Amino acid sequence: MQKEGHDSIYRVLKEYIPKGVLANKNRAKTWEYGYNDKYDFICISKNGKVGDVVEISGLRIGLPLAPKKAFSRSKTKSEQYWERQELSKELFKIQSIFQWNEMPSLFKSKWVDYIEKEFDRREEGHWFYNNGTPTYITGAHYMYLQWSTIDVGYPDYREANRIFYIFWEASRADKRSFGMVYLKIRRSGFSFMGSSECVNTGTLAKDSRVGILSKTGSDSKKMFTDKVVPISNRLPFFFKPIQDGMDKPKTELAFRIPASKITKKNMYEVVDNELTGLDTTIDWKNTDDNSYDGEKLLLLVHDESGKWIKPNNILNNWRVTKTCLRLGSRIIGKCLMGSTSNALDKGGNNFKKLYEDSDVSKRNANGQTKSGMYSLFIPMEMNMEGFIDIYGQPVLRAPKEKRKGVDGEWITNGAINYWEAEVDSLKHDADALNEFYRQFPRTESHAFRDESKSSLFNLTKIYQQIDYNDSLIMQHHLTRGKFYWENGVKDTRVIFSPDKRGRFLIGWFPSKNLQNRVIKRNGLHYPGNEHIGAFGCDSYDISGTVGGGGSNGALHGMTTFSMEEAPANEFFLQYVARPQTAEIFFEEVLMACVFYGMPILVENNKPRLLYHFKNRGYRPFSINRPDKHKSKLSKSEKELGGIPNSSEDVKQSHAAAIESYIEKNVGLDLDGTFREENEMGNMLFTRTLEDWAKFDINNRTKFDASISSGLAIMATQKHMYQVEKKQSKINLNFARYTNKGTLSELIR
Repeated sequence: MQKEGHDSIYRVLKEYIPKGVLANKNRAKTWEYGYNDKYDFICISKNGKVGDVVEISGLRIGLPLAPKKAFSRSKTKSEQYWERQELSKELFKIQSIFQWNEMPSLFKSKWVDYIEKEFDRREEGHWFYNNGTPTYITGAHYMYLQWSTIDVGYPDYREANRIFYIFWEASRADKRSFGMVYLKIRRSGFSFMGSSECVNTGTLAKDSRVGILSKTGSDSKKMFTDKVVPISNRLPFFFKPIQDGMDKPKTELAFRIPASKITKKNMYEVVDNELTGLDTTIDWKNTDDNSYDGEKLLLLVHDESGKWIKPNNILNNWRVTKTCLRLGSRIIGKCLMGSTSNALDKGGNNFKKLYEDSDVSKRNANGQTKSGMYSLFIPMEMNMEGFIDIYGQPVLRAPKEKRKGVDGEWITNGAINYWEAEVDSLKHDADALNEFYRQFPRTESHAFRDESKSSLFNLTKIYQQIDYNDSLIMQHHLTRGKFYWENGVKDTRVIFSPDKRGRFLIGWFPSKNLQNRVIKRNGLHYPGNEHIGAFGCDSYDISGTVGGGGSNGALHGMTTFSMEEAPANEFFLQYVARPQTAEIFFEEVLMACVFYGMPILVENNKPRLLYHFKNRGYRPFSINRPDKHKSKLSKSEKELGGIPNSSEDVKQSHAAAIESYIEKNVGLDLDGTFREENEMGNMLFTRTLEDWAKFDINNRTKFDASISSGLAIMATQKHMYQVEKKQSKINLNFARYTNKGTLSELIR
């Protein structure tokens, strides 16, 4: 159901830079590597020329301009694809620069151009023809494909990895970035790509340190000994600095013995004491919150970051290691982080937060994301083993004609077809299904699926709905925006304005005759659309907290069944945010209630919102707790309305309301009990669905969306919680008659 294919994660921005500007600067070769503030993109070209500007995961990236000639293994289009070039036998025999120095000048002259070309490809990247199309790969990607050995020999070319490396190059080039967080599928090759980058960076840099972390210390060590060291040892001599110590070190690769790049200037005479040393190390650390505390790192490769389990915490570790990558405000190192996600209570939740904090669309005043890194997700279908053709392109759906795979096998099925079949076979085993989703996600929500046994509610239905929502173009169904008073005059009419930065997400707007339906009587304001729906709200009283924390305020609007032109039993508004002050939140909630003309049920343990309503003359909008007769309400409850959150009965009723709503209105109705058979539910607010999936009745405070949405359900179903009136026995002593025959006779 999701948007499928290359365009979902990688798109070319047509004429992003004005043609004239692009041509002039290309002619002068004046595009600089790094972030371009004027045009808001990251240039990864190192020759001063920019070609296509692409967008990957919200990041705009300027690629190098395609050369007039690109490498091609064949003149026939169908035979053009990536092919690794074997090192010549002559050069293969040379193991060190010292052996090179002993070779005759004629031999050196024969190979020096080839060697320098390899350095150029390493630095600037490489262009090759792929099925008739000039295709660019970064220098790091070239080093991975051409010179990095993996468990099956050398890597194959995949379009998904090309996208990954372009994004990584942009993260490296951008001075605002601390690196990237890669949300991946199982067996995507990240461990080998990370290992390759360790070697690529470590064998170029001087006086630097490269670090490795994984979910456990033994995993870090294994990555170092089984991947990093072999890649380093098998580099051709001209890329390989002479290292200090054993050929197969267990803890550290130390490039302390001098080594130099071969150039035309030094190819004929190289004296040992003229060589400059790298003095660079690659090592690994045990998994701990303070693993590299106090160290200065050029590169940190973070493998399996979503699988850190207690007492280790990836969030705490990142807060510490982030400081290893900067000097003051200047970023001097980068982090390459990648992982699938564990279940949320097994380290996945911390990784999820780190990933979400790396959203490039959400930056602070310094232009940085909350974490400092940039997040990238590539769906399963783009990088699934067995479904990559010879050109590195994914086979998404079963092809009409079989296609040759990169492994030489014929591909007859599509990755999505395979995935859908697996999902179908696991639909009756919720935990197995969620594990499959986490290992092979098609959406971000798949990647962070939780175990069903840990959820209070029907997780299967919730995730069915989330999957459905992911398949929709949500901007066509939900509108983000804000409310404001007409002409800035309070207590008049409320106007809604679409705004991408707005805190309200809305799925239904009442017709104009229903908007602002407020009845004014005796100096008070009454809701005119109480019969259509109601709001639920989880409020807060304090504007700020120590450290900038604190829960969000949340508001949900929900309809009930009515004869008006409105959907029945449907959530139509979601607000989950914490504005700069509590007063802003109170006013925004009030404006939403006025615009829709609907009452609101609020938890009264934080009464400032209720006082805000009362003081402005909107006390009739505040619903009294429905589980008590008006005469039994406390003094404060009579004054303000609202419902307590401390009562165990209220907690249970609140959870039961959500549970019932999910069963009736969320996910598929397989039996056709509440709607048409196999018809999908109408709950479009994924943020709330995700909150329900994690809801803990014993720790309710952090589930703002669950609290407010549950209160909205209770508000629209007040009749279900009202106390039954006791029947009084009154003897009226009516006369009784027998009605036999034609005349009635009084019974004495």
